Amino acid sequence: MTWLVTGGAGYIGAHVARALEAAGMGVVVLDDLSSGHREFVAPGTAIVEGSVVDPATVRAALTDHSVTGVIHLAGFKYAGVSVERPLHTYEQNVTGMQVLLSAMLDLDVTQLVFSSSAACYGSPAVELVTEDLATHPESPYGESKLIGEWLIRDVARVTQLRHTSLRYFNVVGSGAPDLYDTSPHNLFPLVLKALTEGRTPMVRGDDYATPDGSCVRDYVHVADVAAAHVAAAKALEAGRPLAPVYNLGSGEGLSVLEIMAAMARVTGIAFTPVIADRRPGDPDRIVASGALAARDLDWVQRHTVDQMVQSAWSAWQSAPH
Repeated sequence: MTWLVTGGAGYIGAHVARALEAAGMGVVVLDDLSSGHREFVAPGTAIVEGSVVDPATVRAALTDHSVTGVIHLAGFKYAGVSVERPLHTYEQNVTGMQVLLSAMLDLDVTQLVFSSSAACYGSPAVELVTEDLATHPESPYGESKLIGEWLIRDVARVTQLRHTSLRYFNVVGSGAPDLYDTSPHNLFPLVLKALTEGRTPMVRGDDYATPDGSCVRDYVHVADVAAAHVAAAKALEAGRPLAPVYNLGSGEGLSVLEIMAAMARVTGIAFTPVIADRRPGDPDRIVASGALAARDLDWVQRHTVDQMVQSAWSAWQSAPH
């Protein structure tokens, strides 16, 4: 069996593609390389360069490589920027999903794992987010991910489509020395870039209702996230029932200041972060239960905060900047 990994040249997608191959599963990558990197795709892995919004490209990727299942990660992922670019966000994330599902149905590809997002929940005022919590997305990005889930649900009602969606929280670290997060908006690359350039990292707000005053978030290692995708794909192949949605959360939060302390410990670069104003709309705390994924997808937090930072730092140092 062969799995198409859309967005498979991106930070998370490349980890997923390599994890599938390590598990002995066939892989082909579809990526337009707008934010992905061709060098992230392992040598020997088939790659189709093109966009998920292009029907001809998607159909060719599915037919030319005899694809039997899809792991869909391609999309526009910057929640903050999506507020300024709503039409682009919906085109990439909603039209892309419609094009993919249409091609899958036409070609009788009936297995789908969707990369969804914690952004579907918005800013939940609960200690621990579970899958039955009401969704209240607060950005076009979060809305587009939730619409993607709705499209899958509605198609599955009237077809043989078998599926699940994985809602991630803050994905960090590296599972290979040549794979690293290149997002201009994520905390880890922002801190590592600042340290590399001799600047002092910044914390946005220290007056939140948390133990140390900085935001608390749920950080999970990218290799653990990739392993959950493989488990989901194997479950679909085996015909095992899966829930429509799983949170990939640790159940325990880390504050931004705790991340900063780990950065200093691991890199050996002592610093006191600069405290800046809050970002508008940032909730105090978002932490999720991973209990359902632990039951069905062998999900577990296998890395400590220092291991997450160490893997990210090692990959960052070996990357061209």
